[in-house]
Amino acid sequence: MTLKLYAFPTPNGLKVSVLLELLGLKYEYHSVDIRTNVQKEDWFLALNPNGRIPTLVDSSTNTTLSESGAILQYLVDTYDKEHKFSYPYGSSLYYKQLEVLLFQMAGVGPMQGQFGHFSIFAQEKVPYGIERYGAETKRLYSVVELYLERNKENGLYLVGDRVTIADIAIFTWARGLERLGVDIKQWPLVSKWFDSIDALPEVQKGLNPV
Repeated sequence: MTLKLYAFPTPNGLKVSVLLELLGLKYEYHSVDIRTNVQKEDWFLALNPNGRIPTLVDSSTNTTLSESGAILQYLVDTYDKEHKFSYPYGSSLYYKQLEVLLFQMAGVGPMQGQFGHFSIFAQEKVPYGIERYGAETKRLYSVVELYLERNKENGLYLVGDRVTIADIAIFTWARGLERLGVDIKQWPLVSKWFDSIDALPEVQKGLNPV
Protein backbone atom coordinates (compact mmCIF):
# COMPACT_ATOMS: atom_id res chain seq x y z
CA MET A 1 0.00 0.00 0.00
CA THR A 2 1.56 3.29 -1.06
CA LEU A 3 -0.65 5.51 1.13
CA LYS A 4 -0.73 5.13 4.90
CA LEU A 5 -2.87 7.41 7.04
CA TYR A 6 -2.14 7.69 10.75
CA ALA A 7 -5.14 9.35 12.31
CA PHE A 8 -8.00 9.31 14.79
CA PRO A 9 -11.65 10.30 14.16
CA THR A 10 -11.23 13.94 15.10
CA PRO A 11 -12.21 16.73 12.67
CA ASN A 12 -8.63 17.04 11.46
CA GLY A 13 -8.17 13.32 11.07
CA LEU A 14 -11.46 12.88 9.24
CA LYS A 15 -10.64 15.60 6.72
CA VAL A 16 -8.03 13.35 5.20
CA SER A 17 -9.97 10.07 5.17
CA VAL A 18 -12.96 11.88 3.60
CA LEU A 19 -10.80 13.28 0.82
CA LEU A 20 -9.10 9.94 0.23
CA GLU A 21 -12.50 8.32 -0.24
CA LEU A 22 -13.74 11.08 -2.54
CA LEU A 23 -10.61 10.68 -4.66
CA GLY A 24 -11.14 6.92 -4.77
CA LEU A 25 -7.66 6.24 -3.45
CA LYS A 26 -6.73 3.04 -1.67
CA TYR A 27 -5.02 3.63 1.66
CA GLU A 28 -4.04 1.84 4.81
CA TYR A 29 -5.61 3.32 7.92
CA HIS A 30 -3.67 3.24 11.18
CA SER A 31 -5.65 4.32 14.22
CA VAL A 32 -3.61 6.49 16.59
CA ASP A 33 -5.59 6.72 19.83
CA ILE A 34 -4.67 10.20 21.01
CA ARG A 35 -6.46 9.56 24.32
CA THR A 36 -3.57 7.29 25.31
CA ASN A 37 -0.80 9.68 24.14
CA VAL A 38 0.51 7.11 21.67
CA GLN A 39 1.19 10.06 19.34
CA LYS A 40 3.97 11.10 21.73
CA GLU A 41 5.83 7.81 21.38
CA ASP A 42 9.15 7.74 19.56
CA TRP A 43 7.87 5.78 16.57
CA PHE A 44 5.25 8.41 15.82
CA LEU A 45 7.50 11.37 16.56
CA ALA A 46 9.83 9.96 13.92
CA LEU A 47 7.01 10.58 11.44
CA ASN A 48 5.78 13.83 12.93
CA PRO A 49 7.93 15.76 15.42
CA ASN A 50 4.88 17.73 16.56
CA GLY A 51 3.19 14.58 17.86
CA ARG A 52 -0.20 15.34 16.35
CA ILE A 53 -2.54 13.52 14.01
CA PRO A 54 -3.06 13.22 11.10
CA THR A 55 0.11 12.11 9.33
CA LEU A 56 0.21 10.75 5.80
CA VAL A 57 2.97 8.57 4.38
CA ASP A 58 3.07 8.21 0.60
CA SER A 59 5.77 5.74 -0.35
CA SER A 60 5.17 6.29 -4.07
CA THR A 61 6.57 9.82 -3.78
CA ASN A 62 8.70 9.32 -0.67
CA THR A 63 6.58 11.94 1.10
CA THR A 64 5.63 12.10 4.77
CA LEU A 65 3.36 14.96 5.72
CA SER A 66 1.55 16.25 8.76
CA GLU A 67 -0.82 19.20 9.28
CA SER A 68 -4.21 18.38 7.80
CA GLY A 69 -4.36 21.41 5.50
CA ALA A 70 -0.99 20.55 3.97
CA ILE A 71 -2.10 16.94 3.49
CA LEU A 72 -5.30 17.99 1.72
CA GLN A 73 -3.36 20.27 -0.59
CA TYR A 74 -0.79 17.57 -1.30
CA LEU A 75 -3.43 15.00 -2.15
CA VAL A 76 -5.23 17.17 -4.69
CA ASP A 77 -1.98 18.43 -6.17
CA THR A 78 -0.76 14.86 -6.59
CA TYR A 79 -3.87 12.83 -7.28
CA ASP A 80 -6.63 15.19 -8.43
CA LYS A 81 -5.29 15.92 -11.91
CA GLU A 82 -8.82 16.35 -13.28
CA HIS A 83 -9.57 18.90 -10.51
CA LYS A 84 -12.73 17.24 -9.30
CA PHE A 85 -12.12 18.59 -5.79
CA SER A 86 -9.74 21.43 -6.47
CA TYR A 87 -8.77 24.12 -8.97
CA PRO A 88 -5.70 24.46 -11.20
CA TYR A 89 -2.62 25.97 -9.61
CA GLY A 90 -2.30 29.68 -10.32
CA SER A 91 -5.98 30.27 -11.08
CA SER A 92 -8.02 32.78 -9.09
CA LEU A 93 -10.18 29.97 -7.72
CA TYR A 94 -7.07 28.10 -6.57
CA TYR A 95 -6.14 31.04 -4.37
CA LYS A 96 -9.71 31.51 -3.14
CA GLN A 97 -9.73 27.81 -2.23
CA LEU A 98 -6.45 28.37 -0.36
CA GLU A 99 -7.94 31.39 1.41
CA VAL A 100 -10.88 29.39 2.76
CA LEU A 101 -8.66 26.42 3.66
CA LEU A 102 -6.38 28.69 5.69
CA PHE A 103 -9.43 30.40 7.21
CA GLN A 104 -10.39 27.00 8.59
CA MET A 105 -6.89 26.15 9.76
CA ALA A 106 -6.26 29.50 11.45
CA GLY A 107 -9.79 30.31 12.60
CA VAL A 108 -12.51 27.68 12.72
CA GLY A 109 -10.33 24.82 13.94
CA PRO A 110 -8.46 26.56 16.75
CA MET A 111 -11.45 28.56 18.01
CA GLN A 112 -13.95 25.70 17.89
CA GLY A 113 -11.32 23.45 19.39
CA GLN A 114 -10.94 25.77 22.36
CA PHE A 115 -14.71 26.06 22.65
CA GLY A 116 -14.90 22.28 22.82
CA HIS A 117 -12.11 22.09 25.37
CA PHE A 118 -13.67 24.59 27.77
CA SER A 119 -17.22 23.31 27.24
CA ILE A 120 -16.64 19.56 27.35
CA PHE A 121 -13.17 18.46 28.37
CA ALA A 122 -11.88 20.98 30.92
CA GLN A 123 -12.08 19.66 34.47
CA GLU A 124 -12.85 23.16 35.71
CA LYS A 125 -15.63 25.07 33.96
CA VAL A 126 -14.38 28.55 33.12
CA PRO A 127 -17.29 30.74 31.97
CA TYR A 128 -14.97 33.28 30.36
CA GLY A 129 -13.36 30.62 28.15
CA ILE A 130 -16.70 29.12 27.18
CA GLU A 131 -18.20 32.50 26.35
CA ARG A 132 -15.16 33.84 24.51
CA TYR A 133 -14.55 30.84 22.29
CA GLY A 134 -18.24 30.11 21.87
CA ALA A 135 -18.90 33.61 20.58
CA GLU A 136 -15.92 33.46 18.24
CA THR A 137 -16.95 30.05 16.90
CA LYS A 138 -20.41 31.39 16.09
CA ARG A 139 -18.93 34.47 14.45
CA LEU A 140 -16.74 32.30 12.25
CA TYR A 141 -19.71 30.24 11.06
CA SER A 142 -21.46 33.48 10.19
CA VAL A 143 -18.44 34.09 7.94
CA VAL A 144 -18.94 30.63 6.40
CA GLU A 145 -22.55 31.68 5.74
CA LEU A 146 -21.26 34.79 4.00
CA TYR A 147 -18.86 32.78 1.82
CA LEU A 148 -21.80 30.62 0.73
CA GLU A 149 -23.99 33.66 0.12
CA ARG A 150 -21.39 35.36 -2.05
CA ASN A 151 -20.83 32.18 -4.06
CA LYS A 152 -24.48 31.07 -4.35
CA GLU A 153 -24.71 31.77 -8.08
CA ASN A 154 -22.27 28.86 -8.54
CA GLY A 155 -24.14 26.47 -6.26
CA LEU A 156 -23.97 25.48 -2.61
CA TYR A 157 -20.18 25.52 -2.37
CA LEU A 158 -17.66 27.67 -0.56
CA VAL A 159 -15.53 28.19 -3.66
CA GLY A 160 -16.55 27.92 -7.30
CA ASP A 161 -18.85 25.23 -8.66
CA ARG A 162 -17.79 22.09 -6.80
CA VAL A 163 -16.95 20.56 -3.46
CA THR A 164 -13.30 21.28 -2.79
CA ILE A 165 -10.80 20.76 -0.02
CA ALA A 166 -12.06 24.05 1.43
CA ASP A 167 -15.52 22.55 1.95
CA ILE A 168 -14.13 19.31 3.35
CA ALA A 169 -11.93 21.14 5.85
CA ILE A 170 -14.84 23.05 7.37
CA PHE A 171 -17.41 20.25 7.04
CA THR A 172 -15.65 17.90 9.46
CA TRP A 173 -15.57 20.64 12.09
CA ALA A 174 -19.21 21.61 11.49
CA ARG A 175 -20.15 18.05 12.49
CA GLY A 176 -19.21 18.94 16.06
CA LEU A 177 -21.51 21.92 16.47
CA GLU A 178 -24.45 19.90 17.77
CA ARG A 179 -22.34 18.41 20.55
CA LEU A 180 -21.44 21.95 21.57
CA GLY A 181 -25.09 22.92 21.77
CA VAL A 182 -24.91 25.10 18.67
CA ASP A 183 -27.82 24.86 16.23
CA ILE A 184 -26.41 24.89 12.70
CA LYS A 185 -29.82 25.87 11.35
CA GLN A 186 -29.27 29.43 12.56
CA TRP A 187 -27.18 29.72 9.39
CA PRO A 188 -29.57 28.52 6.65
CA LEU A 189 -27.01 28.18 3.88
CA VAL A 190 -24.47 26.46 6.15
CA SER A 191 -27.16 24.00 7.21
CA LYS A 192 -28.10 23.12 3.61
CA TRP A 193 -24.45 22.99 2.56
CA PHE A 194 -23.66 20.66 5.44
CA ASP A 195 -26.52 18.30 4.59
CA SER A 196 -25.52 18.14 0.92
CA ILE A 197 -21.96 17.08 1.76
CA ASP A 198 -23.05 14.73 4.53
CA ALA A 199 -25.28 12.89 2.05
CA LEU A 200 -22.38 11.82 -0.18
CA PRO A 201 -21.65 8.07 0.21
CA GLU A 202 -17.90 8.61 -0.06
CA VAL A 203 -18.05 11.17 2.71
CA GLN A 204 -19.88 8.74 4.98
CA LYS A 205 -17.28 6.10 4.28
CA GLY A 206 -14.50 8.55 5.06
CA LEU A 207 -16.18 9.46 8.35
CA ASN A 208 -15.93 5.83 9.39
CA PRO A 209 -12.38 4.82 8.44
CA VAL A 210 -11.21 1.29 9.11
